[in-house]
Amino acid sequence: MGRAARVLLSRRALLLATFGAAFALSRPVDAWARDGSKPPPPLMLAEVYRRGMPLDDYWVSEKYDGVRGYWDGRQLWTRGGKPIAAPSWFTAPLPPIPMDGELWAGRGRFAHTVSTVRSQTPVDAAWREIRFMVFDLPAASGDFTARLGTLRKLLPVTDATWLFAVPQQRATTHEALQALLDKTVRMGGEGLMLHRGASPYRSERNADLLKVKPFDDADARVVAHIGGRGKHAGRLGALMVEMPDGKRFKLGSGFSDAERENPPAIGAWVSYRYNGTNPSGLPRFARFLRVRDDMIS
Repeated sequence: MGRAARVLLSRRALLLATFGAAFALSRPVDAWARDGSKPPPPLMLAEVYRRGMPLDDYWVSEKYDGVRGYWDGRQLWTRGGKPIAAPSWFTAPLPPIPMDGELWAGRGRFAHTVSTVRSQTPVDAAWREIRFMVFDLPAASGDFTARLGTLRKLLPVTDATWLFAVPQQRATTHEALQALLDKTVRMGGEGLMLHRGASPYRSERNADLLKVKPFDDADARVVAHIGGRGKHAGRLGALMVEMPDGKRFKLGSGFSDAERENPPAIGAWVSYRYNGTNPSGLPRFARFLRVRDDMIS
């Protein structure tokens, strides 16, 4: 047995000895196929925070503008269930237990993160700028506060300087939350996340996890291209998009000239901003934000 294999086995044994009780797996790490042919990783998804929601028992952290990354103990996956071709040096030191987090290159560098993560031929120089910001341990026992305590004991890992436990602090009042949001956005951040301390890790969208942003946003899948008229004749006028609940609407503003000439592909996921919803549940004043490459399976 080579030295690298002995080191990996020693690390695994140490983790099991230290955290054995905490890492009682709730599902096998091979619950979905490695070729992406089965459902994507079972992730916990956030609802939207609204003023008046109780903040008791919530933790707050920055919402990183990156690509959701799920480490199953052996392989990194996107939210959509696509394997991530990270360099071996990036993944080799990662603990052999499931970790949920964000692959992030820093504030305002979403495009760099997406282009780096989606490439099937990893570029070392680009990956050296990526950090894996871990915010939960899906297979650990206990509620989020207990899992956070375990995470803080697990990280940092000395030989993985790109691996971080996301800083968390207790939420207090709406006014304090708004002040922190304003400060984060002024510094180039995207927003905040709220995570209820007493929550289990539930693989569904629920109010135990909330996103706090200065505007409403959501994702939808492109189902058709609608041709433009007038100054947009001969190029994209609007996208017909479908929300996760099956409702469809036209998304016609927010596009650059380049995006109208080369619109998002049919089947692609896109993000959009909006100002509340009308009685039918459709978004009001929806504007295109960007293509969500990280959600393509």
